[in-house]
Amino acid sequence: MKSKELTAEDLLKLEAKYCSYGDTVHYLDEQIIFDRCEGPWLFDMQGNKFLDMQMWYSAVNFGYRNKDIEEAHNRQMASLPQVASQYLHKGKILLASTIAKETEKRLGMKGRVHFNVGGAQAIEDSLKLVRNFKKGKTLMFAFMGGYHGRTLAASEITSSFRYRKRFGHFSNRAAFIPYPYCFRCFYGLDPKKCGYECVKQFEKLFETEYYGVIDSKDKEVEYAAFYVEPVQATGGYITPPPEYFQRLSEILSRYGVLLVDDEIQMGFYRTGKLWAMEHYNVKPDIIAFAKALTNGLNPLSGLWAKEELINPKTFPPGSTHSTFSSNPLGTAAGLAVMEFIGKNNLEKSVPEKGAYLLSRLKKLQKKHKVIGDVDGLGLALRVEMTKSDGFTPDRTLTDRIFQEGMKGGIDVGGRKYGLVLDVGGYYKNIFTLAPALTITLKEIDLFAELFEKLLKRCAV
Repeated sequence: MKSKELTAEDLLKLEAKYCSYGDTVHYLDEQIIFDRCEGPWLFDMQGNKFLDMQMWYSAVNFGYRNKDIEEAHNRQMASLPQVASQYLHKGKILLASTIAKETEKRLGMKGRVHFNVGGAQAIEDSLKLVRNFKKGKTLMFAFMGGYHGRTLAASEITSSFRYRKRFGHFSNRAAFIPYPYCFRCFYGLDPKKCGYECVKQFEKLFETEYYGVIDSKDKEVEYAAFYVEPVQATGGYITPPPEYFQRLSEILSRYGVLLVDDEIQMGFYRTGKLWAMEHYNVKPDIIAFAKALTNGLNPLSGLWAKEELINPKTFPPGSTHSTFSSNPLGTAAGLAVMEFIGKNNLEKSVPEKGAYLLSRLKKLQKKHKVIGDVDGLGLALRVEMTKSDGFTPDRTLTDRIFQEGMKGGIDVGGRKYGLVLDVGGYYKNIFTLAPALTITLKEIDLFAELFEKLLKRCAV
């Protein structure tokens, strides 16, 4: 039977027999096969329309089938679609220089850009940079609730044990520090009165050698770097209090610990800035990025690092390598993304749209006691679902809403829609909203209607 003649049912039978279930699928009770996409919309094989409010975990920040980015990718396909990564081509040089110049403009520091494929690979490369610069040091700090990838080394600095339990430890597991999750403070304090207790607790680790971090005699720290997310992504789109990272950065700088900024989900204007860390006036030593770099058209990732960490003498040719890194199709799409950013005033539009969406969510929160918390930065927003007490996590309700949205058939104004949501958080009770940065106010209103209908349908 020809592939065009296969029905969704036929394909699902083939999938059940021949596809691994291990590559992050089967969260749905009833599987969907998507057939096409446009803007913030996905369409299944039956033509049903789904409003996507997670955009492939922020990989497609600029909307599906973005013509400017797609056309640049296709032009490259017609000229130089393939070349070995040990050779130079124009796209690699221009994209690296564009990102480096933009980063220098924002941080006031010179640096270089290094490419790879996929976010976890960018994290792996950053670990090599750190270990190379901090000779003999293999221990890292990372956050509880942090997610940095599922490759072996990246899973060591990702807090969830379930990503390691089948495979054991590859190197040295990170020391996990509580993230400033103010709605559920690790220390049980009122964030308005706590005086940044979470930072004080971290600083205490350096008071004496018996806390296992520092040699008190020469002040040398055993830990090489602290891996952070400026907005904790998989952990539930948690935005820290305004001075947190500044205070943390001062401690790290004092003791010579590098700051590695994971912008894989929050970079490229998800929060209204090129790098989300810009909101906090902090200058990281390394920035890892991926996903929206190519608007999801190509698995190109990379990192920016300060000159002293990545110059050719410190990090010479062949230090690390991937066959498909800096590939011409990816760099062409990446350049088109940077050009799209330059042509569109996202620094203005993203905060405006984010504020509007947040206002709609706060109205829903006032009407529905099961919405415990809403918050966000730019167009990275969170809706935390709880029991009617407004605090106890309700994973069951969250999953019910997620499943129901993916069934479609939600009637608004006589038309039927589905709603694509992403679930995250420490208790899997948070909807992490990452709509297309090109979403319209009318589409935001539609989302609010769809979400409220799901709330009423599912909250029993």
